Amino acid sequence: MEIKLPEIGKVSPEIFDHLIHPKLGKKSRKVLVGPQHGVDVGVVDIGGGNVMATTCDPVFIVPEYGFERSAWFATHILASDAATSGLKPTYMCIDLNLPLSITLEELTIMWKTIHKECQKIGISIISGHTARYEGCNYPMVGGATVISVGHKSKYVTPTMAQVGDVIIITKGAAIEAAGIFAVAFRDKIADSYGEVFANQAEKIFYQMSVVEDCLTAVSVGTHKKGVTSMHDATECGVWGGLYEVAQASRVGMYIVKEKIIVLPEVEKICEKFEMDPYSSISEGSLIITCRPDKSEQVVKKLKARKILSSIVGEVIPQKKGIILKEGSLEKRLEHPRVDPFWIAFAKALGRM
Repeated sequence: MEIKLPEIGKVSPEIFDHLIHPKLGKKSRKVLVGPQHGVDVGVVDIGGGNVMATTCDPVFIVPEYGFERSAWFATHILASDAATSGLKPTYMCIDLNLPLSITLEELTIMWKTIHKECQKIGISIISGHTARYEGCNYPMVGGATVISVGHKSKYVTPTMAQVGDVIIITKGAAIEAAGIFAVAFRDKIADSYGEVFANQAEKIFYQMSVVEDCLTAVSVGTHKKGVTSMHDATECGVWGGLYEVAQASRVGMYIVKEKIIVLPEVEKICEKFEMDPYSSISEGSLIITCRPDKSEQVVKKLKARKILSSIVGEVIPQKKGIILKEGSLEKRLEHPRVDPFWIAFAKALGRM
């Protein structure tokens, strides 16, 4: 089998399986959850009945969003993955490798926003590195690790979905794709759909976080008492996210496409820029599996926090596969492999 690097975006499962996963340094019995497909966090036993869940990602700053808005997004990307563990994000280590073009004013806005959002979430920044270097450029201006600490019995991962679970998705499809386009290409959207629509669409940007979604969902309980797994639908959107949870947990799924929320603004933006909303990047859409007797309570709790959600299907045995019901037809759901967002974004910028 030939394996090769992707044109853009995350490496393929084949590269992960053949290159990354076999070489993970020293083995330790304290590592309860290591790197896996579709799993956003690693989990380590730190003793005393507690665990530490960690995640790392690039620090993603896009000046075109405005430095305040961009820093908000960067912080919530990092915190969201940590929150999918079911444990509250607690600490952050951050490395900023900044481009020479950044000004003191821009750095001040960026850092004040990171500080403010970390305060709101409850994250203490405990170490880091900050410098400007030749060869560094936006949007990847460093990296960070976010750490959650909590009781061993409380954490969840996408490996823990169980047959019979109900599947819930918050906010719906293509939240990130629509949110980014609404800000980056506001004038084009306003020209097509008007100022009122453009103003409403811009608000989607601040839905690109699942921190509150995660912590609200697990307030019902975890494992037998409620939520069994959570996964942020990022690369390849809700189709990719659902597939990853199924693979990680070694289960099948039965998904009803019409049950997945697609906001009117999302639908029109995806149509304009030729993106399939279901396979487009969707930071902010949380995939939750939970015990069936707790599903309505989870939806009710989310609604009380003004977070849209819908029950979209159920977990079935792995041998039945991942089935997508669309209208009266049923078909197998495959991983999209390539997220349409990146090509659409490049085209909108005039680079293709």
